[in-house]
Formats: sequence, structure tokens, C-alpha cells
Amino acid sequence: MPNTRYIITEQRENTRIIKINRPEVYNAINFDLVTELKREICLCETNEKICAVILTGEGLNSFSAGGDLKNVIKMSPNDAIQYANHVHELLNLIEGLAKPVLAAINGYALGGGCQIALACDLRIASSNAKIGQPEVKIGISPGWGGTQRLSRIVGISKAKELIYTGKIIDANEAYNIKLINKIVRLNDDEKQKDNPIVENLILLKEKLLRECVSIAESINNGYPIVTKTCKVLINKARDADSDTGLLLEYLAFRYCLRDLIKKRQDLMEK
Repeated sequence: MPNTRYIITEQRENTRIIKINRPEVYNAINFDLVTELKREICLCETNEKICAVILTGEGLNSFSAGGDLKNVIKMSPNDAIQYANHVHELLNLIEGLAKPVLAAINGYALGGGCQIALACDLRIASSNAKIGQPEVKIGISPGWGGTQRLSRIVGISKAKELIYTGKIIDANEAYNIKLINKIVRLNDDEKQKDNPIVENLILLKEKLLRECVSIAESINNGYPIVTKTCKVLINKARDADSDTGLLLEYLAFRYCLRDLIKKRQDLMEK
């Protein structure tokens, strides 16, 4: 395994957990971090022991605050374009990975951090999550697929509102507009009374990861080839017309049905 500086990986059964590891800068995204993430996603693609991936941020208060602006403003225009292309390739890898990818959103997911989460299949957020694309407030537009993926998930009108205003929303609003799939909260009996802020953030982060692992395991208990097929079909639905989408679904169903019948028949003959 190549050495990594900006990510931490962990294996839980058939689920790979990838943590963005720059908590001192709210897990801001630099060029080398993107390189490490791309390499890890490619490894997840080829490793048959990995059936699902969870992407999260190290630390207690940030999934990722987006691009590392201190680094970006030092770049030449050509380097900045190369950096943007580098991130686009990463997000396309995440979106196209033949395995489900869950974003475990702990705290801030802003700008590019939000756009990484949008490329994932499911987004599970802790109750302290803050999500948004505030790029307009510093004079740029979302540059890593944010206008496209956000509008597909929450609808064009709501995407325009969030992007035009740069509004940062909490977990409740994100859930209400279907930007996230689930909110993870601490129950009253789970909260600590001693040193409550830090301890409760630790407990909340741990509960968020447990919930994501549980969801991943429920997916892993199925048939990986079927999950892969469904992911491809659903992703194609965004771009294909209805007739083409239905044809692709029919062909995939026919293939899966034949495979299922053959496996059952082989099992009965043993």
C-alpha cells in the first residue's frame, strides 16, 4: 500500500472507510489530497473484498470545507485549471465506482466538500452538519460539478436558490430538500454531561460511522453485481431518454434473471 499523508483508511468487513485527513484546516482539499483519493478509489474498484465505500472527514467538525484557498491563490492560471481538472477526475471516479459510496457528513461540507458529497450515492449527516456552496460570496461559481449534481438531487429551483445566495443550511433543511438521506442524532440517554461539547461530538461522530457501516453492510448482504447494475442504470437515467433507459433496464434484468436461474439450477444439481 502506498504511503498516504492526507487520507486515513480503515477496513470493516467488506466496507472501506476513507477519511480526509487535514483536520487542522477543516479537511480542505489540496492537489496531493486529490491524488491520494484518486489512487484509493481506484484500489477500491479492483479489490473484490471491498463491496462498499464510506467517505468522511477526520476530526469532529468537518467533512471538508472545500478547496484549499490559501493554496489556490498561489497557483498560476494553468496550475489552477490543472487542479480543477484533477478534482473533476476524482469526482467522476467516485460517481462511476462500481460499488456504492456513502458520504458520512460530520460537520461542515462546504463548496468543494459539498461537491464531493454530491458525487456519492448516499449522504448520511450528523445533526451538527452544515452544508452549502458559498462560492458566489468570494466571486467564483461552483467548479467541481456542483451546479449539475446539486440540481439533479434537489431540483433546479432549489439549487438556484442555494447557489445564488451561497446559503449554508443545517442538517434538518438538507434532509427536507432531499439533499441528504438521513440525519444521525444522539438520544438524550446517549449524551455525556461531563465535558459535554467535546465528548458529545466524539459520540456523534462514532454513531454516524456506525450507522453508515450498518447501511453499507445491508447493501453488502445482497448481490454485488446486482448493486453495480442498479447503480449504472440509475446514473444513466439522468442522461438517457425514457425509452433508452427502459431498454437498458430490461436488458440488465434479463441478464440478472438468467444468471440467477443458472446459479439456482447449479445449486439444486449438487
